[in-house]
Amino acid sequence: METQTRTSGADVAGLGLGSVLVGSLPAALLTDHAPERYTVEAVFTRRPERDEMTEILGSETRDRLAKAGYPTVEVTVSDRRLEIANTNLEELRDGLAEVLADRLAEITAGVRARQDAAAVKFHHAAESEQARAAAVAALAESIAFQVSASAESSGSERDQAAGAAKDRERIDSWRTEGGHGR
Repeated sequence: METQTRTSGADVAGLGLGSVLVGSLPAALLTDHAPERYTVEAVFTRRPERDEMTEILGSETRDRLAKAGYPTVEVTVSDRRLEIANTNLEELRDGLAEVLADRLAEITAGVRARQDAAAVKFHHAAESEQARAAAVAALAESIAFQVSASAESSGSERDQAAGAAKDRERIDSWRTEGGHGR
């Protein structure tokens, strides 16, 4: 059984477009009844990530298309497909495909840069937290609950004084036992 794991950074191929879904094109193409503009579906080279989809659908992509001479073209994402509305195959062949490919490459680079920066920030935060925890543990280990020398010596004196008082009590109790006066 094979499993697929998604990784970030340089291990993931850039997001691009592979091919046009011919089956989704209008049946009347290259006939007298062919529409001038229609929606073309292109297959992504891999499933786009959430951040990539957000940028594909964002205003920067619309602005790029308009500046490149495609103000009526609109793009949407549907699973692993980019739906390119208000265009045609000739327009894609003559430059729109390159504009879209460049934009996807730019989006991939930007998303990767942000992911890499977040990973570095997380790594540094984890290292800092580990160092802080180690410092706290070292500080806690440096604490010793030992009797001080002055308390130890005064404790000995107290013990001696208490022992002497007990000895006097015993001696006094023996005096009253009656064997003293003989």
